[in-house]
Amino acid sequence: MSENKLLDLSFEFAVAIVNLVDDVTAPKSSYMTDQLARSGTSVGANIHEAQYAQSKKDFVAKLEIALKESNETSYWLKLMYQTKRIDTATYQYTEKLCGNIRRLLIASCKTAKESSK
Repeated sequence: MSENKLLDLSFEFAVAIVNLVDDVTAPKSSYMTDQLARSGTSVGANIHEAQYAQSKKDFVAKLEIALKESNETSYWLKLMYQTKRIDTATYQYTEKLCGNIRRLLIASCKTAKESSK
């Protein structure tokens, strides 16, 4: 495990999303799984990209994109759960990870914005 909890959690989350999407067998679910895969893996991609931001402003912008993507991912997770494409345990695990990442992103954005003043 690295020294950056946000990087580690976002990668764990991306793995969980990929595995979830690969396990969905419900017919006519591809439009939802495609959206979930895109938004869910984008969270970590943007967090990782932020590590090499060109400025503090760029860093915050990347984290804010990750935050928006995590919010969208929560929507798709809830929709898939409510339409019985995923089970309760899968939903609870991935939504908990997503919520933890979202809280860390909010705190990181706030800290970065305050330190740049």
